Amino acid sequence: MKFLISNDDGFDAEGILALKEAASSFGQGAIVAPDQGYSGCGHRVTDKAPIRVDSRSDDLHVVYGTPADCTRLGLVKLVPDPDWVLSGINHGGNLAGDIFMSGTAAAAREAAISGKKAIAFSQYINLEVSPPNWERTTLWTRHVLNVLFDKELKPGQFWNVNFPALPAGDVTPEIVFCRHDTSQVDLTYEWTAEGAMYRGIYRERGRRPGCDVDVCFSGKISVTRIQLDASAE
Repeated sequence: MKFLISNDDGFDAEGILALKEAASSFGQGAIVAPDQGYSGCGHRVTDKAPIRVDSRSDDLHVVYGTPADCTRLGLVKLVPDPDWVLSGINHGGNLAGDIFMSGTAAAAREAAISGKKAIAFSQYINLEVSPPNWERTTLWTRHVLNVLFDKELKPGQFWNVNFPALPAGDVTPEIVFCRHDTSQVDLTYEWTAEGAMYRGIYRERGRRPGCDVDVCFSGKISVTRIQLDASAE
């Protein structure tokens, strides 16, 4: 298979290198990723200024633009006709409302808008449990890819995958297909002379039983099918 690989942490982030390594078991992947971190940029695109691209090799294109820019340029010019667009692995979770702010999700969403199959990957990090282990996450990613490649994904959909934070060990967590949570994050702010500074604690965010936050925080791999058409009946 042929993969376009992007992220929002930058072209040289540990997560995207882990994703490329995992994808290499199934085919050839080319990285089309931002020159720097764009965490939290959402689905921002650059349409009123030139976007510089530094193609360092056939499988590494550094884009001076957003994750959504990367997918657009990749599909139009740099990696045409990939079988899948893979985004991540994000350094931190992208659960519930995070996907509306996430550049990682935006890269996959842009692919779905363009009619391509896509998966967004994120590694939830809780340093009280353990630091991220990218070698282990690579193995988990390979396992998830093996499962998702055989699952139905209709036009206008993409997968959102979140890996849990677990103590050191070789156990592969259970994959749970679940719904997207709508619970709010921990809205805690510190009021200072300069203004309000967000101090919310991610692991204390709201969670609905059986949805993506609860599944990931319970030590399992959450997999959610995201639908582009969010209109209500």
